[in-house]
Amino acid sequence: MSQHPNTHLIDVVCANCGTYHRVRSTAEGLSIDVCSNCHPVYTGVARVAVGGSRVERFNRRLALSA
Repeated sequence: MSQHPNTHLIDVVCANCGTYHRVRSTAEGLSIDVCSNCHPVYTGVARVAVGGSRVERFNRRLALSA
């Protein structure tokens, strides 16, 4: 008697771009929101928030109060 679940190959479909990924799982089917083909970090389209560091913000507030 085995304590491990039965796994089989399934197609995971990305809801955003429609790409199929073949993986082994215990589930019958799986849908994901974002995959590595359309995620901004992996595709190089990610925007970096430029807000400055805490030290810069502190110095700016200190200069305004003086």
